[in-house]
Amino acid sequence: MTDTMTPADRSAIESLVQSLQAAWNAGDATAFAAPFAEDADFVNIRAEHARGREAIAAGHAGIFRTIYAGSTTSQAVETARLLHTDMALAHVKSELNAPTGPMAGVHVARYSMVLARAAGGWQIVAFHNTLQPQPRG
Repeated sequence: MTDTMTPADRSAIESLVQSLQAAWNAGDATAFAAPFAEDADFVNIRAEHARGREAIAAGHAGIFRTIYAGSTTSQAVETARLLHTDMALAHVKSELNAPTGPMAGVHVARYSMVLARAAGGWQIVAFHNTLQPQPRG
């Protein structure tokens, strides 16, 4: 691939990830889903597949009220590269702290995002989240 990611593109993708973090920490499912394309694919840590911004928002509204109520996350872009002039791939490390409930504790995950450049900036078209196994013992 001869296309290189500009610092502005990298910064825009990092800002998008920070918007996901802020929306999660506010428990705002609509804001969380906003950076996703209308027909985005989302695979969560339990391999459940949601299709479309509306389904992504609905799924997150449910978990923000239940298993992840009051949880917070911190996220950092590990890698980002262009796949094509208007397509990018990013890998993000995420640490989630759930204070109560069945998922109480700290959970580390890594997610992959495929992003497409749109008129308003980068949008997530595919998202796949993988939970890092907790050490046994």
